[in-house]
Amino acid sequence: MLDAPLDPFRVSLLVTLFGAAFCVVVGTPVAWYISQRSRAVNSIISSLVLLPLVLPPTALGYYLLYGLGRQSELGRFLIDDLGIRLVFTVPGAALAAALTALPLYIRTAQAGFEALDEDLLLVATTMATPVKRFFRVVLPLCWPSLAAATLIAAARAFGEFGATVIVAANIPGETQTVPAAIYDAIQAGDRGRADALALWSLGAGLLVMAVLAYVFQRQYRR
Repeated sequence: MLDAPLDPFRVSLLVTLFGAAFCVVVGTPVAWYISQRSRAVNSIISSLVLLPLVLPPTALGYYLLYGLGRQSELGRFLIDDLGIRLVFTVPGAALAAALTALPLYIRTAQAGFEALDEDLLLVATTMATPVKRFFRVVLPLCWPSLAAATLIAAARAFGEFGATVIVAANIPGETQTVPAAIYDAIQAGDRGRADALALWSLGAGLLVMAVLAYVFQRQYRR
C-alpha cells in the first residue's frame, strides 16, 4: 500500500511550488493594496478577487484553456511570438492551480495587513518611503500571516484537480498530478494504487496542518 508512484508527486510538487510562488508574488501586493483602501473600494476589489472561489474549477480551467490556446489572440501571441506554450504543460497546470489558490492567499494576507497597528504605520510613514516601510516594517510584522497564507495556497494548489486537468490534461509522467492519478486509479479499479496515493496525500496534508498550527501559535503569542 505504501508503494506509491513518484511521478504524480513530482508533478504535484512542481505545481505546488510554482503555484505558491505565483500567489506570493502577485497576491502580496494585491492584499496590501486592498487593505489600504476605503471600505467601499475594499469590498468591490475583494469581491472580484474572490470570484475564482465561486466559479467551478472546471469553468476556470475552461476559460484558461481558451485564453492560453490558439483560439485566442493572447494564446496565439504567447505561442507564436514568444514561444511560450502553457496548455498541456506543467507551468500551465501550475498557473491553473495558482489562480484557484490566489483568493485564499489574498484573504489570509489581507487579514494580517489589516491587523497592523495604524499608529505604528503612521510613525513609519514619517521615517521611510512607502516602499521601505513595506519591506522593513510591514513584512517583518506580518510574516506569520504571510507564511500561513503561503501554506494555505500551497495546500490548495496541491489538491487542485478540475482546473489543472482541463488546462494541462492528465498525461502520466508529464502532467498527471496526484489528484488526477487517484482519479485514474479509481476509474481503473486499482485500489492499491489509489490507497497508496491517498495515504501519502493524507500524510502531506497532516504535515501542512501541523506547520499551520505552529505558525498561528507564534502569531497569537505576539
